[in-house]
Amino acid sequence: MMNSVFFDHATIDRWINEDAPFLDLTSHMLGIGAADAYIEFTIRHEGVASCTEEVNRILTHCGAQSIESKASGTQVQAGEVLLRGHGPVHAVLRAWKVGQNLLEYSCGVARQAARMYQKIQQHDPSMALLTTRKHAPGLRALALKSTICAGALPHRLGLSETVLVFPQHIALLGGWEALKKQLVTQKAGFAEKKVVIEAQNQEEALLAIEAGADVVQFDKATPAELQAWLPALRQQWPQGVFLAAGGIKLDNIEGYAHTGVDALVTSALH
Repeated sequence: MMNSVFFDHATIDRWINEDAPFLDLTSHMLGIGAADAYIEFTIRHEGVASCTEEVNRILTHCGAQSIESKASGTQVQAGEVLLRGHGPVHAVLRAWKVGQNLLEYSCGVARQAARMYQKIQQHDPSMALLTTRKHAPGLRALALKSTICAGALPHRLGLSETVLVFPQHIALLGGWEALKKQLVTQKAGFAEKKVVIEAQNQEEALLAIEAGADVVQFDKATPAELQAWLPALRQQWPQGVFLAAGGIKLDNIEGYAHTGVDALVTSALH
């Protein structure tokens, strides 16, 4: 895949300096820092290569170089080599643990995303898998690249680029009627933005549609509930988009894939 998520040089250097801000003291004490060394990263389980490009850059920034690597998004089998590098011992060992930790996190997220995405595709190839930003601060770009590698897409990149109305917003406004009035006056000014409104049940979905939603996101509805609600909602609102979110994970995603929603939103990857 194309290296579509951008990591600046400062980010790569920050990762390195967090682990080895001055030198590799052990290599220095043993007097082996100038010797030549090779490094090889293999994957323990079948899955998806992810963030190999960033590990190549870690090697380079430390003073080593990459010999070969699998591109992010490549399907790999257990035991396959993700990348190889060589250089002075001090450079290779400085890059070792940073690169290993990055690959373990990123390939782990990508593997889980791929397994969930494949289960969806078996039942409904048109259904999307959307991943949330429910991860530790500072991991946004890594999580994004890892999920994109596996065929998933981001649900929201942050508060600044999507309009998602939660029950808390409705309560703060003063109820559904107040929300409707606010959207009537404000929507034209946000013409290129879709308005997503969260609903807990069929009745709230109808209120969301009436208020001016472009997308209705069901929170913690069961597959059986969604299957019961969707036919009537689609008949009333054929152009509408429906999402299911809350508690969706690998062991129950197949049930949600049969519900007829347009996309499944999950936080189970992190």
